[in-house]
Amino acid sequence: MTHTILRASLVAGAVTVSVLLLASCSSGGGDGDATGPASSSAGGASRDTADAREKKLTAEAQDVLAAASNGTKVEAGAERVSDGIHTEPLLRQGKTYKLSLVCVGSGSARVTLTPASVGPSAEVPCDRSIVQQRITAAEQVRIDADGVKGSVGVIAWQIDTV
Repeated sequence: MTHTILRASLVAGAVTVSVLLLASCSSGGGDGDATGPASSSAGGASRDTADAREKKLTAEAQDVLAAASNGTKVEAGAERVSDGIHTEPLLRQGKTYKLSLVCVGSGSARVTLTPASVGPSAEVPCDRSIVQQRITAAEQVRIDADGVKGSVGVIAWQIDTV
């Protein structure tokens, strides 16, 4: 009989300790921050959604450029409109190229070529329309495209030989 009471007491104690341990683990370790992991996973989910949207916009922009391409690609890329394009492609001096840009999203971007003799500045609306211009390479060419305040989306560019 003593063994039965002792065994029942031990089992009850083990169950009680197990319940307390499980309760403390699920409440964030007792530090009062029960929403820590849940909020970080929610932030991760919204970040994943933003990444998926950005990938979709990038693919759309690159598809539009690919459909309009008819030369040999020299350089290409895509960036967030908020980050802009800032590149110094390796082009042969005196050779003529075609610069194509497309922005997918909302707002617009302003493209500036340096030196100015390479080609004129241009506005690129973020409406999937292609802006193209011929550029004649100087010793060093710099292409900058900066989003107008409030613009969002992806801007893609491609340089082809003519």
